[in-house]
Amino acid sequence: MQDTILSQASAIRLAVFLGVLTLMVAWEFISPRRKQRLGRVRRWPHNIALVVLDTLIVRLLFPAGAIGVALFARQQGLGLFNWLDVHPALAIVCSMALLDMAIYFQHIAFHIIPWCWRLHRVHHADMDFDVTTGSRFHPVEIVLSMLIKFSVILMIGAPALAVLIFEALLNGCAMFNHGNAKLPEGLDRWVRRVLVTPDMHRVHHSVLPHETNSNYGFSVSWWDRLFGTYVAQPRDGHQGMTIGLDAYQDPDTSRRLDRMLIIPFTSPEGQEDGSA
Repeated sequence: MQDTILSQASAIRLAVFLGVLTLMVAWEFISPRRKQRLGRVRRWPHNIALVVLDTLIVRLLFPAGAIGVALFARQQGLGLFNWLDVHPALAIVCSMALLDMAIYFQHIAFHIIPWCWRLHRVHHADMDFDVTTGSRFHPVEIVLSMLIKFSVILMIGAPALAVLIFEALLNGCAMFNHGNAKLPEGLDRWVRRVLVTPDMHRVHHSVLPHETNSNYGFSVSWWDRLFGTYVAQPRDGHQGMTIGLDAYQDPDTSRRLDRMLIIPFTSPEGQEDGSA
């Protein structure tokens, strides 16, 4: 059964991606949370082009992907859960939790370490916040993130099935919590007890530094609460807050693919690191 699921890994990830993307796009059209400053026509072609470029680079550099690394670790007996005699279900659940926590701390590192922040600025420079923002990352950041993920998989000996489930859920959650979608306030309070909601993560995309450096989680909200990085609401409210970075409020610089690709190699005043 597991072998059959793993053999369809690419199809499963694609189905989750397209399914959540379609749902979020429809939700954004039907019930948007905020009026966009630049709009989809001006932003989406460039954001989507960056996603396509990232995908091609990852496919070229890492054809086996994270699942291939997990299978290699299993064959070679590498990592914690390949050393311990634990139930497969427990190994899957614990691996997913450890991988998610690693992504949380990686996100913090990309805000703290100056040269990592240069890469991560591409994500934060988007002047609007919607489902395409969730996949808008510089190719070098994507490659570095993959290498970090591979290292964690090797260290913990994550089962291949856990990696597949984790990647599919993380991708789906990233699109959900970047959605410009209106969730009723009462429902939002309940959902964010477990999952990062769009209103929770939107705070992280504020131009205000103390808000930019909060709500780092991409899937579950537990890590931010546990490690003291949780901010419930933006100071200026969701309608009044400004999205993006102060140094990247020029529409062409923030949205065009060619400009996005050179952001890490420019040094706008006051944005040398994520806490500026």
